[in-house]
Amino acid sequence: MTKSDLWKLGVADIVAATRSGERSVTDIVEAAIDRMDQVNPALNAVVMDLSDEARQRAAALDRARASGAALGPLHGVPVTIKVNVDQTGWATTNGITALANLVAASDAPVVRNLQNAGAVVIGRTNTPEFSFRAETDNELHGRTRNPWGDHISPGGSSGGAGAAVMAGIGALGHGNDIGGSLRFPAAANGAVTLKPGLGRVPAWNPSQTAERGLLAQSMSVQGLLARSAQDLDLAMPALIAPDVRDPFHVPLSYHGAATPPKRVALCKDTPGFKTHPDVLAALEAAADALSDADYEVEQTAAPLLQETAMAGYRALLGEVKALMGPDIETYGSDTLQQIFAEYHEQFAPYEGVELLKMMAQRSHYAREWALFLQEYPLVLCPFLPQPFFTPGRDTEGADGVREALGSALWSYSMNYVGLPAGCLPTRLAQSEQGPRPINVQIIGQRWREDKIVEAMIAVEARLGTLAGELWARMD
Repeated sequence: MTKSDLWKLGVADIVAATRSGERSVTDIVEAAIDRMDQVNPALNAVVMDLSDEARQRAAALDRARASGAALGPLHGVPVTIKVNVDQTGWATTNGITALANLVAASDAPVVRNLQNAGAVVIGRTNTPEFSFRAETDNELHGRTRNPWGDHISPGGSSGGAGAAVMAGIGALGHGNDIGGSLRFPAAANGAVTLKPGLGRVPAWNPSQTAERGLLAQSMSVQGLLARSAQDLDLAMPALIAPDVRDPFHVPLSYHGAATPPKRVALCKDTPGFKTHPDVLAALEAAADALSDADYEVEQTAAPLLQETAMAGYRALLGEVKALMGPDIETYGSDTLQQIFAEYHEQFAPYEGVELLKMMAQRSHYAREWALFLQEYPLVLCPFLPQPFFTPGRDTEGADGVREALGSALWSYSMNYVGLPAGCLPTRLAQSEQGPRPINVQIIGQRWREDKIVEAMIAVEARLGTLAGELWARMD
């Protein structure tokens, strides 16, 4: 591989090369920066360029290796960080013009964990206003484009991270997920991700002036987007390292001691929506790949999916309306306020005593899912029942919101009950507009992120990844 092609390397190859001295961190990072300079102007995925800091850190890591210092498990891996978490010296804008100058004085736990592991941050990625859309566009940073083409939204809210990692800007992209904000961009761009379960990755923004609502704390998690499940597997142990600033972090190792049976529930349906033939084909390809890897796959129905999803989303919107509503009205664009009005129309927010009752009811849904997962430790299901939507679809009234968000029952239901869920591509569908990645979701038992990723690795070993095909189209 030539020096200019080093941006194509995955996490394992980067770490092997930099730890052995075959390649310097400086070479790896310079190649990633060159790739960012080449493709980001058209994508607008990275909205804060950290090239100068990255070069300095790369040189420091090279000096550390030369001196015989201990090296981290992600030594020299270029990464991006989403603009809604704190990173020292940079604004935590959350896609809002009013926060353009909110410069962080210290790092959030996820940034600290990645850097402690030896990763090098090369840029900060775009998010929609308040990180609360399945699209990525805002008045401060502008619109992010999907590297597959303008016929597909890049997803949101971690759309900048998804577009960046698949375009070759860094081997890993940080994101977060309160209703699907890691998995929407993964599905849109053909990336691989894992929404960790509740408490797995420490979270907190030192710049925040008040604690988030209880549902936001319970449903939002930090995570990574990658080009392969293998890369994700190598990065997860560093990501979940404890941080005392998150008092509810669960300090469990990534790899669990007990091994659940390799039994998988195949769930093809999304209540209220017809499953598109391309999504069915993607599910069947994943099921066949798991069967080939000695998993026992059985088609069945999941418990209370629609009820779990709608209860969770309506409760979250009730909390958002009460705690964030004034800020959205004051600082949100006309577009965002129009979208929120449609959210409230389609998903009537719970309020008052009803909201408190539904927050309590969350335990009932989590219990029912735990019982189901005791029988089927993994669940293979759609992420969306149809191929990914077009840019700006959620601005197109009731039908647009229904397609972009209302159909994502398999997404926000998992946030509500705090279960881990992976998302990976198993098909590249063709259309008149151009190719569309089709991702599926794999849900797992609480604290068993490792088993989800293990299953995704098994699928990937048989079906491959999409990065190479995308790069051939881009170049």
